[in-house]
Amino acid sequence: MKNDVHDLGLVLDSKIKLVLIESWDEQRVLETLTMLAVRRGLRLLGWTVTEGLRASGEQRILDEAVDSREPEAALRLVKADSQPTLYVFCDLHPYLEDNPRLVRQLKDIAIAQGAHQPTLVMVSHAFRLPAEVQRHAARFSLALPVEEELLAIVREEATRWSERNANLRVRTDSRTLQQVVKNLRGMSHGEARVLARHLICDDGAITQEDLPALNKAKFQMLDMEAVLSFEQDCASFADVGGLGQLKRWLAERQSAFLDAKGVDVPRGVLLVGVQGGGKSLAARAVAGLWGLPLMRLDFAGLYNKFFGETERNLREALQLAEQMAPCVLWLDEMEKGLSTGDNDGGVSQRVLGTLLTWMSERKAPVFLVATANQISQLPPELVRKGRFDEMFFVDLPSVEVRGDIFRIHLARRDLEPTQFDLPGLAQASEGFTGAEIEQVVVSALYAAQARQQPVDQALLVHELQATAPLSVVMAEELDALRAWARSRAVMAD
Repeated sequence: MKNDVHDLGLVLDSKIKLVLIESWDEQRVLETLTMLAVRRGLRLLGWTVTEGLRASGEQRILDEAVDSREPEAALRLVKADSQPTLYVFCDLHPYLEDNPRLVRQLKDIAIAQGAHQPTLVMVSHAFRLPAEVQRHAARFSLALPVEEELLAIVREEATRWSERNANLRVRTDSRTLQQVVKNLRGMSHGEARVLARHLICDDGAITQEDLPALNKAKFQMLDMEAVLSFEQDCASFADVGGLGQLKRWLAERQSAFLDAKGVDVPRGVLLVGVQGGGKSLAARAVAGLWGLPLMRLDFAGLYNKFFGETERNLREALQLAEQMAPCVLWLDEMEKGLSTGDNDGGVSQRVLGTLLTWMSERKAPVFLVATANQISQLPPELVRKGRFDEMFFVDLPSVEVRGDIFRIHLARRDLEPTQFDLPGLAQASEGFTGAEIEQVVVSALYAAQARQQPVDQALLVHELQATAPLSVVMAEELDALRAWARSRAVMAD
């Protein structure tokens, strides 16, 4: 708070009469402004539409002859004040729409001359100033808490829980506590305190099992579900067959990303390959392996018929991803949202430009995992070296990997893998993707239920023989994709 008070004091020293503070943490804003007023010997008056103008710490309104709950009446009192007073108006923004008199009053206050004119601070969660006064106002943002402050907040909430529960200690471990602190980054002091309290109050413990719920609560608090979705179920790499080289590559860079120190922090990967080959599962598994929240960007949700809205939606989504950092941002089937044609009025080109700028300039630890099925449809400036740390090609699984995939999906459905001839199933599933193998297991389960018999080897082989894999249906396209990847990408397995 000390830096906030100091920096806000510099704004006042610049003699700007109109200051705008956007924050969800209104209480902390008011505490900061109160501290600033005390240090500078300023009179502090606050306004809300329910209470009108009141002096700080007093119940008495400023002028009992005037109903200062009305915004115009309150601003007239501000305009008439010749003292160095600090006025704080909370949630004035709804009254500025279609009210030219109110806008003119704000402009009069903003351009008033004289050394002892009052300063008006407007506070709200979001505020769009009218064009007439926009250039006469200064915007100020409270500093978000650093990791040391977040750790102190968690410990304070743990102490409070302990005091309410017969001095029992909150159970946790150092690794989990560090992850909680990292996942609270991007929250205000008040928001971090609420999340920490919810984390502890249930069972008096902070464990690894609490992290997904914490990340989901954080995402819901930021409220951007229309464009970004929070993926709750992140697979572990134990549930992904094959992809050995990708797994090793990620394991080597895990600590470098989580520490986020230096200039060479890992930035992301592009996964290219056949449909159903495991690209999406691998994207989920990166977040699960690193213990990070996974955000999925829906390109279909970005596009809006109004000019400029699509690009704004993307900027807001990327800003939210930075607030969720450290996190994994998953761009699924990216080619569907970044076509290179001109049939959309240039929207896709502007979206591409916004994305490329963010990829080059972002500082927050957001690890990008992009997946694509049709690499030829991606713009060349997106796939050039340097945009991603590496490009991996996810090919059809080998015979060893296919056996592993059968084992995973049989065990997931409470079927004992040792009761099946996995090498035989692997040989019989030549050309199948991981998704197709899973569907074979599911189809065998349905068939077994219909016949009122257990799933056996013969039933699985029958389902394999009844399925035409994508490698057969689209053999020419797959051969072309493999030829492209042979000299341009790293094999994921």
